[in-house]
Amino acid sequence: MFRTYCYKLAFRVIIFLIVLYGYIVRPEIYEYIVDRPLLGQIPWTYIIWGILMFSMITHMLPTKSITMGSKKRFVENFHVNEGYDKLNLYQYVQKNNIAAIWVLIIWLSFNAIFGIFYLRGTLEEKELILISVFFYVCDLICVVIWCPFQSYIIKNKCCVNCRIFNWGHFMMFTPLLFIVNFFTWSLFFTSLIVMLRWELTLLKYPERFWEESNTTLQCVNCKDKICKFKGAKFIKDGND
Repeated sequence: MFRTYCYKLAFRVIIFLIVLYGYIVRPEIYEYIVDRPLLGQIPWTYIIWGILMFSMITHMLPTKSITMGSKKRFVENFHVNEGYDKLNLYQYVQKNNIAAIWVLIIWLSFNAIFGIFYLRGTLEEKELILISVFFYVCDLICVVIWCPFQSYIIKNKCCVNCRIFNWGHFMMFTPLLFIVNFFTWSLFFTSLIVMLRWELTLLKYPERFWEESNTTLQCVNCKDKICKFKGAKFIKDGND
């Protein structure tokens, strides 16, 4: 899984560099993507939209291509630790919910700046798309290399135990909210549905999200090992 996420990160970096090159050197590429078809009469916009939408749908399903950080909300990945303390679970959830609220406030405030600049005409659609693609890369940087939310706010020990793991698409598509058309709004509001489904599951089944109540999330049972670059101390069990 670690190698898979490294490949995904490399792919996203390449996409960002292409978009950045187009923005700086070949601004006509933006018009080309919007106006020109790729296959027959299918515009590039539809292809890109379909890929991103498919990526979100996979995060709502227990597929093998995603890490346990996302799959832990499904009942088939819940292996109960019979001796866990429900009071400790409640305290854990409370602490993480407060941290998640702070993340949400910071993120929305940060992106509101882009929205204000866009409404004032300082930024255009191209800049918002570039920012969104940059967030597309940052999403996996947070998983593979370093995450500021993990380090400074939530302070979870790894992505498998991350409180906001399925917020990724919501975060990367937030700048698109200010561009009013079908493609941008469908991506943003679908990402919002992914996030809300995650939150509702956590609200109803918090025991699935804590390693003390769900043994699947414990280091000794982890098969993902995506924390190698982040310096987490996981137990080596031959799956490295």
